[in-house]
Amino acid sequence: MITLLDYGAGNVRSVINAIEALGETVRVVEKPADILAADKLVFPGVGSFGRMMETLHQRDLAAPLKEYLAQDRPFLGICLGLQALFQTSDEAPGVPGLGVLPGRIVRFRTNLAVPHMGWNGITAKSSSPIFNGLDGDEKFYFVHSYHAVCNNADHILATTDYGYVFVSAVRRGNLLATQFHPEKSGPTGLRILENFIRNAPAALPSNCPSPTCLARRIIACLDVRANDRGDLVVTKGDQYDVREKGQVRNLGKPVELAARYYEEGADEITFLNITGFRDFPLKDMPMLEVLRRTSEKVFVPLTIGGGIRNYTDSSGRSWSALEVADAYFRSGADKISIGSEAVLVAESHLAGTHRPGTSAIEQIARVYGNQAVVISIDPRRVYVDGPEACSHRVIETSLPDSAGRRHCWYQCTIKGGREGRPIDAVTLAKVCQELGAGEILLNCIDRDGTNQGFDLELVNAVKEAVSIPVIASSGAGCAEHFYQVFSLTAAEAALAAGIFHRGEVPIGRVKQYLAGKVEIRI
Repeated sequence: MITLLDYGAGNVRSVINAIEALGETVRVVEKPADILAADKLVFPGVGSFGRMMETLHQRDLAAPLKEYLAQDRPFLGICLGLQALFQTSDEAPGVPGLGVLPGRIVRFRTNLAVPHMGWNGITAKSSSPIFNGLDGDEKFYFVHSYHAVCNNADHILATTDYGYVFVSAVRRGNLLATQFHPEKSGPTGLRILENFIRNAPAALPSNCPSPTCLARRIIACLDVRANDRGDLVVTKGDQYDVREKGQVRNLGKPVELAARYYEEGADEITFLNITGFRDFPLKDMPMLEVLRRTSEKVFVPLTIGGGIRNYTDSSGRSWSALEVADAYFRSGADKISIGSEAVLVAESHLAGTHRPGTSAIEQIARVYGNQAVVISIDPRRVYVDGPEACSHRVIETSLPDSAGRRHCWYQCTIKGGREGRPIDAVTLAKVCQELGAGEILLNCIDRDGTNQGFDLELVNAVKEAVSIPVIASSGAGCAEHFYQVFSLTAAEAALAAGIFHRGEVPIGRVKQYLAGKVEIRI
């Protein structure tokens, strides 16, 4: 029996699914006494440090948790579950942590994108049961903006390099904690959990670890919508048109395709509910079920987008974007993608009419952390006569239009590309970062379904304007296109859909092509 401490914020479903996949039973803490009754305790933390500590005290969980740790009983902390062990955090000045380990939590001070998001390696500093059977070359999934500064070197179990070396795992007796997410680190992460559960013997990775380096991510995207019979299917459009001969293209079942991509080596899976802007998503029970079933089989990060906004239903009841997001998180999502709503919020912000703290971006980031909020931008090119022809962010392009014009701006769209708005992609990305978003998913309507490669000019324009990770999307037609976007831009990830769905370029072939050219997770 494994006891899991769920303090009410974040996706614990993935941790439960991972432990159950190993044949164990999970009991979720319902009252303070459950902590001290635990044989083994797992504490997965997601969100903000201040809110976590506030909730632990409000629910009278902090005191028994400290007592459990003082008794040196088996404990595994994950992400914020590691940070909670320290004395203070720069994320919440004046809010004390559990103080079990001496040190503090600080924000990354690096020129690299923050959050630190993706697959990175670790360098073991001492032996531990969780390293049993590892060879030292594995990569694990990280997603965080803050890290631990440990005052006692004996407590440092592993480090990772992200612009500089930081503490990525700690140990003190039977206390273990990782900054990375083993439940989202594929088969290697499941091995970490199994080692903790089964009392594996202490070990070092069998080979000398290579220098740690963040891997570029390959993301499989599944556009999901109901077909004309009402069944949820994965589809794919050409410049956002998903119909062929009057029928919605049916490229497979969402759960089965997601499981296949996980087995092929996808670093993340993204579901985009492409009709979510039309209907209230909490009534979309099939999509919630897709997430639940997928999270039982897929142990890499899951992103869900479509219809995440404040909403008033037909009965007059108002639902906040946070309530909508919470339903998705509780069903297995790790990140929420916001599209049309982000455009409208950014326009309001620029006009000075936005009420601070009320947008979906701000609400979700405040509770679940910046890393949980992805902004999905759907722009198209608008050509102009020159850089002074409009007030938008204009670029000089190597791809002139039919009239020979060599300047364009990227107009944002909403409602699945059906409506253009008077804001450009660069400005939208910058405003959304300011409001609290942690990642940009950068689509391109002009390239969608063309197999001509990613719009590198768009990616570079946005990447140069923000300091958060950027995912390039739309246009991939071969493995070489992934190499182009990673070698000619600073994008942290690349996403594709159609070429994976149709089996034209399997994920494994993409990774084979990139191996030795680009840092990737094998």
